[in-house]
Amino acid sequence: MLGAFTGSGALVSAAVVALGFLAGTVLVIAVGRNPSGMYSSIVQVVTGWDIGRGTHNARYIGEWIVASLPLILCGLSMGFAAKTGLFNIGAEGQYVAGLTAAQLVGLFGPPVPVLHWALACLAAVAAGAAWGGVSGFLKAKFSVSEVVSTIMMNYIAFYASRCIMMRVPGANTYRTPNFPETARLSNSFLESLTNGSRLNLGLYLTVAATLAYWIVMGKTTLGYSLRATGLNKDAARYGGINVHASITAAMAISGAFAGLAGAVVSLGVFSYGRILSAQEGYGFDGIAVALVGNSAAFGIALSGLLFGMLKSAQPLMQSRQIPKEIASIIIGLVVIFISLRAGVKLLVEWRAKAALLPRSQGGISSTNSKAKETAT
Repeated sequence: MLGAFTGSGALVSAAVVALGFLAGTVLVIAVGRNPSGMYSSIVQVVTGWDIGRGTHNARYIGEWIVASLPLILCGLSMGFAAKTGLFNIGAEGQYVAGLTAAQLVGLFGPPVPVLHWALACLAAVAAGAAWGGVSGFLKAKFSVSEVVSTIMMNYIAFYASRCIMMRVPGANTYRTPNFPETARLSNSFLESLTNGSRLNLGLYLTVAATLAYWIVMGKTTLGYSLRATGLNKDAARYGGINVHASITAAMAISGAFAGLAGAVVSLGVFSYGRILSAQEGYGFDGIAVALVGNSAAFGIALSGLLFGMLKSAQPLMQSRQIPKEIASIIIGLVVIFISLRAGVKLLVEWRAKAALLPRSQGGISSTNSKAKETAT
């Protein structure tokens, strides 16, 4: 039974999400609140319906999707690296690199409709890829742990971004002048569809990125080479795969997803360039999103929507006298429960070995006894 449970990633993810919500319900009751307030907040975010008042506002749906987009993209970043045997803990730095590049092109690029924001997004993808590719190169060429190098580069990206953006003419300690309208990802159709929310063209870019992840990883020779390198470098090298190039490419592509997240946030949500005062955490949240999504393209998309839903529901929970921290606790518990999957897998393997051990000992003893009888 345990073996069947650990064998299905989708089943495990669904089970741990249910356990997370169950634990959250218990916590709400423990602090003396009615858990219906938590669930009505979630329903309002997902459907736009305020059950208590009987009103509907599609803006909540749009803001939920907006909050989910960078989580999905950073989850794709982490998941792509994980599929190739790497642990990209530097999606935060790659996100900041992409955000900075997108803002610079947004402020100084050619103010031509479509071309302007397209160039800004391409610059963000390139910056994220370059930032991730450096760690990949260090890993491939000098065996530098990608965990260590990406953590260090998170801080380099953050402080470099502050130094660069504060030198923009007209910038102060927290913002730059406004972007030209041609640089923004805002879309009047999506805004009207969701009653004036900030839903923007980043939706289409995220859908395209998710499909690209699925195609590259599962349908192309490149994806096969990257996965083979992650499974066994020596076997991949013996099979003619350039292991060094695969590792570098995997981290670069991983960084490209996070860089695109920076463009989606900077050009889609804000009308001006920001001087970051702290790391925003999207890259670190992406680790949890990828874990819950089992590093599968569509699993990550669903997981990102789940995490975005919980984050969007926090203000509504607070308005209903439910501690908003409950949403963060549920997210943390989901990650803990999904991490236990590895422990359950070890338990299953240990039980299987324990079941085989008495038989093998019996076989050995019986063989020895037969050998003694033959000798006598």
